[in-house]
Amino acid sequence: MNEISLFRLYLLRAGYLFIAVGLGVFMWPDFIRQMIHPDPQRELMDGVVACMQAALSLLALLGLRYPLRMLPVLLWEMLWKSIWLLIVALPAWSSGQMTDPISETVFSCALGAVVAATVPWPYIYAQIVRKPGDRWGKATKMSAAAAGK
Repeated sequence: MNEISLFRLYLLRAGYLFIAVGLGVFMWPDFIRQMIHPDPQRELMDGVVACMQAALSLLALLGLRYPLRMLPVLLWEMLWKSIWLLIVALPAWSSGQMTDPISETVFSCALGAVVAATVPWPYIYAQIVRKPGDRWGKATKMSAAAAGK
């Protein structure tokens, strides 16, 4: 499965747009305000999260142009949300200790399911899982000559 349909590419672009617009609306105004008027009392992790979200939104914009090349961005987004749901939200829910901030983040992470629906999973399997990885050492003359064929 090397060929992705045009519909699937547009679906991927919709996923990237969903991320970029969502972060643009909810994250960028505060991020810009913090750049103009830094708050020295801001929690360290709040700043880390804001910078990571800014980078993610910019990479999502790049995904509009290169939807297949930027698939690792979508995979990273889905993976961290899944891990967070498993190691933070699920234990809090099962022990009856859900707080409002956890509930809000669960909702945000659940929106990641929208992005998961846009991913061409057979393509991921063929191009990332099954395909041989890049070499770890120097190319030999024999393998370099074979690559030129």
